[in-house]
Amino acid sequence: MRPLIIIGFLFFVFGFVTWMSSVLVPYLQIACELDQFESQLVAFAFYISYFVMAVPSGYLLKKSGLKNGMAIGLLVMALGAFIFIPAAQNRQYLLFLIGLFVQGTGLAILQTASNPYVTILGPMESAAKRISVMGICNGIAGILGPAVLGVVLLDGVEELASSLTNMASASKAAALDVLAQKVILPYIIIGIALFALAVFIIKSSLPEISEPEESTETSGPGMTSIWQFPHLILGVLTLFLYTGVEVIAGNTIIGYATFQGIPMSSARFFTSFTLTSMLAGYLIGIFAIPRWCSQENALKISAVSGIIFSIAALLSVGWLSVFFIALLGLANALMWPSIWPLAIRGLGSFTNTGSAMLVMAIAGGAVLPLVYGKLADLYSPHTGYLILIPCYLFILYYAVSGHQAGTRIKPEALAPSSPSTP
Repeated sequence: MRPLIIIGFLFFVFGFVTWMSSVLVPYLQIACELDQFESQLVAFAFYISYFVMAVPSGYLLKKSGLKNGMAIGLLVMALGAFIFIPAAQNRQYLLFLIGLFVQGTGLAILQTASNPYVTILGPMESAAKRISVMGICNGIAGILGPAVLGVVLLDGVEELASSLTNMASASKAAALDVLAQKVILPYIIIGIALFALAVFIIKSSLPEISEPEESTETSGPGMTSIWQFPHLILGVLTLFLYTGVEVIAGNTIIGYATFQGIPMSSARFFTSFTLTSMLAGYLIGIFAIPRWCSQENALKISAVSGIIFSIAALLSVGWLSVFFIALLGLANALMWPSIWPLAIRGLGSFTNTGSAMLVMAIAGGAVLPLVYGKLADLYSPHTGYLILIPCYLFILYYAVSGHQAGTRIKPEALAPSSPSTP
């Protein structure tokens, strides 16, 4: 039980650090004088690290072991947090992005180590239950992180932003310097906490366990390459699109709410609303899958819900439109745990390679927010959400037939468990 409590706290850290970036988007947009596209580089710098570091993380963990790997990941995240200090002192957006990339690198190492650790740490028949608990820890932190950082960083920024146009250049620079330095204390605390947690992990009683050997079975004769599994390739693209729409829903809602005329004093909490609806969907999945709903049907319902909520947001304005963006959290909740097992089923000896490709697909959270940002700059933050509809349509295609491409394995053969969402 104690090891699970420790790992559960790590998953809490994942959610806390990951979703704080949603507050950094509007904060840095003002502090560093960015347009919509430039501000979405926050998500790009953070999530592209998964693509870059997925394979190196695997090699690192083979050398260090899972327990030491988790400690290394925490130390790398702490380094990323401390980079925010010179970034804020000099109001250098590039340094902020470097700090975010380093944090994402540490988180990629942590995710690569902790997901299999949770699976291995106990009997396989109860793995789904352990993963579900980890997901709840992650979701609760995702609600708290943006709310706490939003209070610290976004208090009074609306008044500041409206007054900047009337300031002289020197006064404006001084005001923005003060705003930028508000991030220093929170990230010093975060860095120290991550460093202390790394030391705790090293000295803790967590057992060092080995990953099970990769299966030598394949899904059929003549399978010599990962590219012979079209359901996996389509699954990687589906996960890429899912991660993108999830990050768009969480990271843009604060700025979108202010665009709709909602005061920043209220808007700064809206990412937490998105994640609250996501947590509600995750809890529904724990009880409904596979008892009352298969993974394929859960993905179909989720994709259709995403399409409906996106269209409703585009056809409405004000609070109602923002409410539908928040509801995208509910639509997205069951996508990761549904896509993952559909994509890796029947891979046999290619399972580890397929899993690494799926981790790399998290880079969708880096790319698609940039597309949204460019659309928002060219047209409006409201029109930018058009990007969501083709993404959800492709996810629906994968749920209906794409997951069966090139495979004859029956859906009922699917295992119910999957790694926790990033």
